[in-house]
Amino acid sequence: MKVLDRYVVKEVLKGTLIALLMLYALFNLFTLKDELKFRGVGDYDLTQILFYIGLMAPRYIYELMPSAALLGSLFILGGMANNRELVAMRVSGVSLFGILRSVMIAGLILVVFSFGIGEFVAPDAEKKAKVLRSVAKTQRPMTRMKKGLWLRDGKQFIYVRDIYTEGDIANIYMYELDDNRHLQKMLKAKRGHYIDQQQWQLEKVKISEFENNRVETQRKKEMTWSSVIDPDLVGVVTVKPENLSLNDLSNYITFLQENKQDVAKYELAFWARLINPFITLVMLLVSAPFVIGVGRGISLGPRMMIGILIGMGFNIIDNAVGQMGVVYGLNPLFVALLPSCLMLSGALYAISRLR
Repeated sequence: MKVLDRYVVKEVLKGTLIALLMLYALFNLFTLKDELKFRGVGDYDLTQILFYIGLMAPRYIYELMPSAALLGSLFILGGMANNRELVAMRVSGVSLFGILRSVMIAGLILVVFSFGIGEFVAPDAEKKAKVLRSVAKTQRPMTRMKKGLWLRDGKQFIYVRDIYTEGDIANIYMYELDDNRHLQKMLKAKRGHYIDQQQWQLEKVKISEFENNRVETQRKKEMTWSSVIDPDLVGVVTVKPENLSLNDLSNYITFLQENKQDVAKYELAFWARLINPFITLVMLLVSAPFVIGVGRGISLGPRMMIGILIGMGFNIIDNAVGQMGVVYGLNPLFVALLPSCLMLSGALYAISRLR
């Protein structure tokens, strides 16, 4: 990598980091304000609140990365323009695309970092945060594993391996002990749907009872099951589709397809998850025309306002297009790509005008 490339990459990364920290701090102020309303409920004190906010950090960082890249690049490249550094680069023979190449190298580093955080860190950290908050507030014993949820209800120990929505769970195991803590009964169900008042409709059920050194097994296609599990409890560890990892989304889409259910919402979330890290690159391209094509002496305030308006406008359009796509049954990949492609097309057109 050339010296100039290293310099631009370092500066863009530094600007993005500063913008990310500022946005994260601002976001946490609102989160802290909301959580302090529940201070004193159960064991939910200030320490638990701070732990909760800390565990939610990867999710916030992942979501704020495109906006931080836009604001950071506007700030850094704008400073270079005001200090005539960009002019010096152009005069020394560096083309417009040479400058953009250096910016895109920084963008690729941010894309890799964002994808790693969003795919491997944020989903599990968010689930742990929700469990911590729920246990502290309700004082109900519950353990969230890497895969599934453990609960205790008297002599029953319940394990739910897959939680998709508040009223839709799968691969349920229940172990019931006697007074001597010996296994007395075991239940296994392929899937469960919530009915009401802690009643679940289980499908493909296998029940094994252990008594006098014998095991009696019976199978049921469906059965009603009364359990301490309810949608509010399940909702504690249920992550929104757009926040699930690609692997979890893929597994759930397959699960829904096998049961002949609508998967449009989750396919859209899958493609959006795959595309989202690359929005950072688009945002960096968007910032270029507002810096390279604008005269020297523009202050920081207008540049930041431009970045905020672009970021807010993109989020509004992205959400609106996503909702319309689900309602009208449009192709999920097309819906996920459309806002980014429109933004990218506008950026490339503006850059072409700079030549």
